[in-house]
Amino acid sequence: MTRLLLVEDEVVIRSELCRFLSRHGYEVAEAGSAEEALERADLAGVQLIVADMRLPGAPGTCLIERAGGVPVLIMTSYATVRGAVDAMKRGAVDYISKPFEFDELLATIERLIAGAQPPAPGKSRPPREDPFGLIGDSSAMEAVRQRIRRIASSDATVLVLGASGTGKELVARALHEHGHRAARPMVTLNCAAIPESLIESELFGHERGAFTGATSAYAGLFKAADGGTLFLDEIGELPLNAQARLLRVLQTGDVRPVGSSRTQHVDVRLVAATHRDLAAEVKEGKFRGDLYFRLRVLEVRLPSLREREDDVLALAHAFIERACTKAGRPPLDLSEEAISVLRSHAFPGNVRELENAVERAVVLSDGGDIGPEHLGLDTAEDGGERASAAPSAEASLSLNDYFRKFVLENQDKLTEAELARRLGMSRKALWERRQRMNLPRKK
Repeated sequence: MTRLLLVEDEVVIRSELCRFLSRHGYEVAEAGSAEEALERADLAGVQLIVADMRLPGAPGTCLIERAGGVPVLIMTSYATVRGAVDAMKRGAVDYISKPFEFDELLATIERLIAGAQPPAPGKSRPPREDPFGLIGDSSAMEAVRQRIRRIASSDATVLVLGASGTGKELVARALHEHGHRAARPMVTLNCAAIPESLIESELFGHERGAFTGATSAYAGLFKAADGGTLFLDEIGELPLNAQARLLRVLQTGDVRPVGSSRTQHVDVRLVAATHRDLAAEVKEGKFRGDLYFRLRVLEVRLPSLREREDDVLALAHAFIERACTKAGRPPLDLSEEAISVLRSHAFPGNVRELENAVERAVVLSDGGDIGPEHLGLDTAEDGGERASAAPSAEASLSLNDYFRKFVLENQDKLTEAELARRLGMSRKALWERRQRMNLPRKK
């Protein structure tokens, strides 16, 4: 078990932090001053010291030089550049400004513990996923994390915006799991995957006999998510009549099943996501303006992978580790040529495109380093914006060709769930790629 030493003179803060870190698997020793910390005979067993800068007597920064090489994370309420730079110059491994969220401190500690051993030259270590399941240390992703921390505990409706493949559902799950509704269900619906005639029944439920095929009553997803979170992905695909009913539910909290005269009150936090420009759709009359403003009480914007280029290798290594574990294969790494291709590729399909390319590479690799021929990235779509490597003969069967061939050969004998599992993707990802490639699901 990782052992920490917490040095904080405020007893209430120290006690709360000790309890929090202990709940997350750390063994925590505590001290109220730098002198008390240095007097501890068991300091050698500590892997990280978390110390306040302002302490009675000597400041927390004195531990940097006197703790026998134990790394020190400085907490400072100054939040000034001068204080932070001084701490870093003196050898602090990092600093965190007060006031901070406990999850922010936990993520910082995990990052520092995970980075205790430097990666091998020329290679990039896959980072540990933070509490939100997000990968990457770019400024764009740090802004997303900060946004999640600020709004997760709220009950207000959230609109998550971003291009396809950027991880909108991951953000929705993080908002649910780090809010006070975490113990209650999170229910997800892709609005684009449900026929227009059934979307209201799916959301609000229906009575038996309400329409042809309604052989039994159905409570609906709002009722299923009562007390928890309902995530509506691709909200821009919602028909206008369903938009009107959704607005009514958001305003009153009352749901009326199709074919019923009774209403039922539900307590649901709604998180919606879309890749569309809803403001433009409102102007064109394709989306209700009142619903749009009701949805975007709070907003999270996800950057495209092109906007977070520094995260590409970290994501690739994390996906490789995950794919190897899933396939029961020994660890793999990227060749220098593959790294060059990843850095130069535009990734119009964003993180999902990268993840699919890595999963394919793990399957096709022969046990050595992953090369560009295993990734099979289609460089033609980059439009010359970046340098690109020419695909080898082994990569002549592109991901899209492979997908099309596999689906057409197997869709008559496999269910959609089985198809998605065999392709190593979610049912939602399978549906979206079907739409892009004009391969609609057979009735």
